[in-house]
Amino acid sequence: MAGHSKWANIKHKKERADAKKGKIFSRCAKEIISAVKMGGPDKSGNPRLRLAIEKAKENNVPNDIIDRNVKKASSSDQADYNDVTYELYGHGGVGLIVEGMTDNKNRMASDMRIATNKRGGNIATPGAVMFNFDQKGIIEISAENVGEDELFLAATEAGAEGFEKVDSFFVITTDPTDLMPVKESLKNQGIKVDSAELQMFPKVYVEVSKEDQDANQALIDWLEELEDVDSVWHNMDTGD
Repeated sequence: MAGHSKWANIKHKKERADAKKGKIFSRCAKEIISAVKMGGPDKSGNPRLRLAIEKAKENNVPNDIIDRNVKKASSSDQADYNDVTYELYGHGGVGLIVEGMTDNKNRMASDMRIATNKRGGNIATPGAVMFNFDQKGIIEISAENVGEDELFLAATEAGAEGFEKVDSFFVITTDPTDLMPVKESLKNQGIKVDSAELQMFPKVYVEVSKEDQDANQALIDWLEELEDVDSVWHNMDTGD
């Protein structure tokens, strides 16, 4: 997370995601399984499954893997997955939000305790860290696929809150509840969406010493390697 630029955070997040395709595939599989468990294997009558499959395809998950997970989820032996969020205090007063999806909450709780025992920090009470973050919908679209004026007009009419070009991508921000409607509106107009997800942005950044910064990064790296963890958000000002 770079300085006070939320767009730098998006770029950083994208780079990390690109380097961890295996974890993205795993998250997509969990979402498909959870959707089937909740609403059945017929995507025409299960909007959550339809969105999960769409997301998997956007992340280049092969069709045979998607089909396999739909069938797998229909088995009574397959455990369900649940979204889990942890709030942590890092070094130097930095707040961290850990988002994951797990079929074993006890395992994830144990992993959180081990992470803080090994890399420092403390598990916070729910809401103690979250209040310092805003959640936004973030849509990324390659600048190669659409003109800026055309996309700006389409995004604005669809209800987007913000629009900016970052490197070779256009970045559209929305209210969390408007993320999917805006995405669908753009797709219906023939605009290819590269990614659409909810992200957390700090209201205030915390400046820390180089020592605390390194310690926090070690904790973040540890957390991101955990099987059940999908995203780690923080409000540390790294000064990049």
